[in-house]
Amino acid sequence: MAHLLHIDSSVQGEQSVSRALTARAARVWLAANPDGTVTYRDLGAEPLPHFTSETGRARMVPAEQRTPAENASWELTEQVVGEVLAADTIVLGLPIYNFGPPSSVKSWVDHLIAPGLSIDATTHAGLLGGRDMLVLASKGGGYAPGTPREGWDHAAPWLPHGLSLTGLEPRFITVELTLADTNPQMAELKPLAAESLAAAEREIDAQWAPVALA
Repeated sequence: MAHLLHIDSSVQGEQSVSRALTARAARVWLAANPDGTVTYRDLGAEPLPHFTSETGRARMVPAEQRTPAENASWELTEQVVGEVLAADTIVLGLPIYNFGPPSSVKSWVDHLIAPGLSIDATTHAGLLGGRDMLVLASKGGGYAPGTPREGWDHAAPWLPHGLSLTGLEPRFITVELTLADTNPQMAELKPLAAESLAAAEREIDAQWAPVALA
């Protein structure tokens, strides 16, 4: 049975563009997989704990050497990796905050880097490959070539690198200029923002479409 892992990370609640896009994608996926099941993780509402000096070494030491705090951290990593292993498809909402990813997404990726779970401990090959991972990125401004902030987006370029050890290969659908409706200084960009959103919605709606029989 097909299984979707649906992940949000925005802290904007109902105002969030990325949450609206992931919800749309989940509906499209369910329409293509009516018998499919879904696991939902909300990193914006319930972020995974960042690694500390008490927990960070849980993925680096043998099980028998782990402290109670490290054991608890490892168990959480097992849960996070297990959600990915159970999924055929992953949909991740990725807003850009201060020119980078939400810290909750960084923590999620950190938990996924686990030798013996997501990475073969001997060959170092990623064990999570073969899954369809769609990232729905939302950006308040514009970062396209030729714009004043070209190269300032450090979220989308980072994510494939961060996940590379696991074998996951994310693909992206991106909406830009999402702040145009609320930032008076961007008012003249509203038409471009609407075009960007409409294009992303069309692309989402074309995902997982049944293949027509010849």
